[in-house]
Amino acid sequence: MTPPPSPPSRRAWLGTVSRAGAALGLAPWVAGCGSRTDTTLRFWAMGRESEVVAELMPAFEREHPGVRVKVEQLPWTAAHEKLLTAFAGDATPDLAQMGNSWLPEMHALGALEPLDPWLARTPELQPGDYFDGIWATNAPAGQRVGLPWYVDTRLLFVRQDLLARAGIPRMPGNWDEWRAALARLRERGMDTPILLPTNEFEPLLALALQQPSEVLRDGGRFGNFSSADFRRALGFYVERFRRGEAPGLTNNQISNLWQEFGRGAFAFYISGPWNIGEFKRRLPSELANAWTTAELPGPDGPGMSIAGGASLAMFRRSRRKPEAWALISYLSRPEVQLQFYRLTGDLPPRRSVWAMPLEGGGTLAQDRHAAAFRRQLERVRPAPAVPEWERIAWEMQYAAARVVGGQEDEDTAVRRLDAQVDGILEKRRWMLERHP
Repeated sequence: MTPPPSPPSRRAWLGTVSRAGAALGLAPWVAGCGSRTDTTLRFWAMGRESEVVAELMPAFEREHPGVRVKVEQLPWTAAHEKLLTAFAGDATPDLAQMGNSWLPEMHALGALEPLDPWLARTPELQPGDYFDGIWATNAPAGQRVGLPWYVDTRLLFVRQDLLARAGIPRMPGNWDEWRAALARLRERGMDTPILLPTNEFEPLLALALQQPSEVLRDGGRFGNFSSADFRRALGFYVERFRRGEAPGLTNNQISNLWQEFGRGAFAFYISGPWNIGEFKRRLPSELANAWTTAELPGPDGPGMSIAGGASLAMFRRSRRKPEAWALISYLSRPEVQLQFYRLTGDLPPRRSVWAMPLEGGGTLAQDRHAAAFRRQLERVRPAPAVPEWERIAWEMQYAAARVVGGQEDEDTAVRRLDAQVDGILEKRRWMLERHP
């Protein structure tokens, strides 16, 4: 005969009271006992962000007495494997910083806590304050499992002084104007006016996302690289090399990117927001006003770009979900995000933060170099939300590099690429057929 269940232990009861108090935003003092139960949150963060976020924790802990945050630093190169290993070993943290392209994979594994119920009880976190394309990256298969922490996209870094010297009156606004500007720079003696490292997939992906059709078709079941739209993007990309406007080099073959940009070896470079700080630090002071940023031109006007960045995710197995959500909510406050920007240079995902005053005057939206990112973030598009995406993106770039290097023509490359991608997605199709 099975004995009746025993009453909960005092420790379990105290833990329940503590968590309930934290869920209500109360200090987790146990009523009537005069003692306090400490809760430790494990927060995994990566790269520079993992170093900086620890500076924000004392203020959070003061607001939540009894809650302590243990920030564990992971290098980006090992973070993905670490997350998978932790899930397999039932050793996931309470919450983590996560690259947006990893969310579909972790969601497919069932590792992440759905956030819609938590958002429903947190009215200050509303989707209308977030950039639409960035917000969409956090909901693979329609279920929200992340909240944007900082954003990333790609646009042009431009030597505007060299354009003016070549008689180019304004930034190119579409592909034809971009072609004309590159041709004009060549005519004025610049050998390779645009830098497109052949081992970076992001520039080609941005061009592909500017097209109407999806990069993967049938809900991510098959590749769509043989489509007319992707061929158009690939054709524009490859044309830059065939016309001699871009050197066929990887970024490892460029001795010093900033030095080359400073000496005028190229006038256009597609990159992300971290390079604002790098160019400010590395270029000589006399070039401070010689360069700027500009939105990516599209086929017929201002173009789309990549919706990137990192989000905050809570793990399903966490036993401290109210406290973890309290930390996510705290890090999402506009004033905290502005402080995080000051510490890291990472761009905030909430529109309201861009309108907040900066210490030196003005707003982030008015900053000479950040303003183009603000405008571009209104035109970003998520990459396909499939767990296999990063592998597919690199196969796409390998195919483009073979065309640039003359090993394959475009027709052969896109047909081969579709076959490779269909093979990568075979298991996904099999699972979707059984669990639609």
